[in-house]
Amino acid sequence: MSGGQRVGLIAVAVVAVFVAFVIAKPEDSGDKADMPVGDKTVREPSTSTTREPTATTDTRPEERIRLADHSPAGGVRRIQVRKGDFVRLTVESDVSDQLHLHGYDIERKAGSGAPARFAFRARIEGIFELESHKAEHGGGDPVIARLVVEPA
Repeated sequence: MSGGQRVGLIAVAVVAVFVAFVIAKPEDSGDKADMPVGDKTVREPSTSTTREPTATTDTRPEERIRLADHSPAGGVRRIQVRKGDFVRLTVESDVSDQLHLHGYDIERKAGSGAPARFAFRARIEGIFELESHKAEHGGGDPVIARLVVEPA
């Protein structure tokens, strides 16, 4: 077998592995596409074992924080949940800001008339700071809130 044939054979093998990976790769979100059925569109049910909350399965209230010039009105908030709880947090800001929840590594933008919404399952125990990047870059205290996730 010549050197060119070997390279060709290796290239075919690499392509075959890539195609097999793409075909066998599980879906990331567990969501299925909308499907037209008659004159209605329905969402195919998810086969995922992780269930997101509904009004009847998770009644934890949404936490709301207001920022004035990158600082939390009323001071730094403490939000306490249990591992497994679904967290809903809305941050309203009078100026443009970039918010970061450390530990969960979630970033959102907020601004006048455009609140930042955080919605996620608390899967990691510990204390996690929600910070304003604009306050941090401006030399101010960046901490808006502390999320405390206790064992279930």
